[in-house]
Amino acid sequence: MNNTTTYSRIIAGTMTWGNWGKQLSITEMVSLMNQCMENKITSFDHADIYGDYTNEDQFGKAFAQSGIARENVQLISKCGIQFNVKDRTNRVKHYEYGKDYIIASVERSLKLLRTDFLDLLLLHRPSPLMDPFEIAEAIDHLKQQGKIKQFGVSNFTPSQIKLIEKKVPVEANQTEYSLTSNEAMNNGVLDDCIVHDRLAMSWSPLGSYFRNDTPVNQRIGKLLKEFTKKYNATEDQLLLAWILKHPSKIHPVVGTATPERLKLAMEAVRIEMDLQDWFILLEANEGHEVA
Repeated sequence: MNNTTTYSRIIAGTMTWGNWGKQLSITEMVSLMNQCMENKITSFDHADIYGDYTNEDQFGKAFAQSGIARENVQLISKCGIQFNVKDRTNRVKHYEYGKDYIIASVERSLKLLRTDFLDLLLLHRPSPLMDPFEIAEAIDHLKQQGKIKQFGVSNFTPSQIKLIEKKVPVEANQTEYSLTSNEAMNNGVLDDCIVHDRLAMSWSPLGSYFRNDTPVNQRIGKLLKEFTKKYNATEDQLLLAWILKHPSKIHPVVGTATPERLKLAMEAVRIEMDLQDWFILLEANEGHEVA
């Protein structure tokens, strides 16, 4: 599996395209999809729950009108989280990884996305009750039917992946990873991706930098302002360049619905951050030099 060519290095996260964010119209989604394609962002990240289970339908309607050929894009989706929303009878938020549910969830995603297959299906979060035998039965069935091409997980630890791999190979892991939330590079998650040739993806790749005015972010900001001149880059590009330097060849899932920022994100791929600058930013986040 050559992860660096199967999916675009920057992946468009669709979580905020609908009810949970920008509430884009179908016409606006069509425009944004085509702008992604113009900037060589060909991979789109979904989950069944986004927009309270409505985003995939909106995206699917837009995709059908976009004129984009299915073979030119990669569609990723996730299943497993159960919310208590209007159209579901759940009494509590929980995880569901029974064979029948996984299959039904994928078939629903395919119908809403107006596609015959997912390039990649992810289990959204680990459940203490997940059964690798039952999960494997579902994944084997979906692959045999041609409804998914690849299978992976999201937010799983290496030991949880090992549990699933008792019966079925795991080809990807989407995890939280940024300068301000970098546990994945220390807890074995990204090491595991390298060792087992898994596609590594990071959600929330800009971390908390633009969300919170904290002493940590102030330290980071002071450096970023200096580095914007050195690298002729924006602050968000430098934050992406920081995580792109990791040898796991991580693919950031960029959640913005702003075309200009998506273009800047793709341009960040070309930035080669200096080794010592990388550690200077790490030190600013940690508040101390490395041991």
